[in-house]
Amino acid sequence: MLIAIDVGNTQTVMGLYDGQELVDSWRLSTVRERTADEYRLFLAGLLRQDGFRLEEVHGVALSSVVPTVKAAMIQVAEEMIAGELVVVGPGVKTGMPINIDNPREVGADRVVNSVAAAARYGTPVVSVDFGTSTNLDAVDASGAYVGGAIAPGLEVSLNALISATAALRRVDLTPPRAAIGRNTVEAIQSGLLYGHAGLVDGLVDRLVAELEGSPTVVATGGLAPTIVPHCRSVEIVDANLTLDGLRIIYEMNVEHG
Repeated sequence: MLIAIDVGNTQTVMGLYDGQELVDSWRLSTVRERTADEYRLFLAGLLRQDGFRLEEVHGVALSSVVPTVKAAMIQVAEEMIAGELVVVGPGVKTGMPINIDNPREVGADRVVNSVAAAARYGTPVVSVDFGTSTNLDAVDASGAYVGGAIAPGLEVSLNALISATAALRRVDLTPPRAAIGRNTVEAIQSGLLYGHAGLVDGLVDRLVAELEGSPTVVATGGLAPTIVPHCRSVEIVDANLTLDGLRIIYEMNVEHG
């Protein structure tokens, strides 16, 4: 079996694959100070509690936007897994041309999402990842990654609003009764949820207008279920898009590397 690990700024998602089937997945908080020993305990414990054995794992696919956690995860994989380790980054086969000014600067998670979106939904395609930041990534009709947009994520926007104002307070990220908030809490909820949905719709419209054909728009990320119901431009929510992209890239590099 294969363990796919995507380390984001806020959350780390792990998936266990038996062939092409995702048989289990876990979502953890990303803690930059957590050591390799602590991650080793986490990984072994997650497998054990769900009835799997470490000896069943033959490989690891890793993408990370947090350098300290990336280093710890690489150490854990090399010490615990008797198999191949594929770390998404420069030099790793993705099967996708990266047609931007500096291909080395694009985040591993953005490439992984694009590879999975193209494989699962065809091209052209736009993926929207609702995480710490909201990332929109575009793959053109030829199957090349051509860039995208990065916006502050929903929780980042909420934290900025609260920290920069004296009278406003944290609210639940749930829809208000109406877009016209009848109290401060509803007004904040309206601005955050409907405002973020409008931001996404506006960016998608601009990206789609610059791509030839009729792109499919797919969303993923921990906050997708919260925001997508208020978006008119997103057609599909695929919670496992990033994990599937890691699996695809792993297979590409192990089978043909």
